[in-house]
Amino acid sequence: MNLGDWTELFQGTRSLPRSVRDRLLAAARTLKYPTGRVVFGPDNVPDSLLFLVDGTIRVSQTSESGRDIVLYRVEAGESCVLTTACMLAEEAYNAEGLAETDVVAVVLPRSDFDRLVAEEPAFRTFVFAAYSRRLIDLLRVIDDVAFGRIDVRLAQCLLALAKDAREILTTHQQLATELGTAREVISRVLQDFQKRGLIAQSRGRVALIDRAKLQALAVS
Repeated sequence: MNLGDWTELFQGTRSLPRSVRDRLLAAARTLKYPTGRVVFGPDNVPDSLLFLVDGTIRVSQTSESGRDIVLYRVEAGESCVLTTACMLAEEAYNAEGLAETDVVAVVLPRSDFDRLVAEEPAFRTFVFAAYSRRLIDLLRVIDDVAFGRIDVRLAQCLLALAKDAREILTTHQQLATELGTAREVISRVLQDFQKRGLIAQSRGRVALIDRAKLQALAVS
């Protein structure tokens, strides 16, 4: 895959001075990951900054009790701020990044990252702006898990996963992982949704029957 000037694909890098973009183009390399491949995991210390060109990476964390929660997703056109944080702190990941689709990424080696952060104010601003935006997203996740109503969060999750589709291929356990709760909780709420005519369920599938009511619930 010939990416050409991949810095055009990212809002943050597109606005950098041409000299900085040329340094990025010279230093970075392209990597590909098939669907289901672990891109990074706990105990790995990152040695490159990752820019996602195509695909989706799901970043999740597992508690000591074995329960998983999805922290966020890295979409095409974004950098992975957990990688940024671990590189800055020189610490290992405490989460896992999984390729939900086939992924194409551009990676900037640690040595070049360090030089650019030290020497180029525009690049430094780009890195920390992206980091602060994702930190706010993570605080919202914590707030939702701690204080949010599970029926509201599940309605939001179903709508987000479905996008424009009428049906989602998912399991109760996968939805529980998305929301950081137990499968039994998700099963109970989905059963209630079905009784109210909001959804229909079959094995590994959830159909959105009344999207308008789900949307109303999602903003309640």
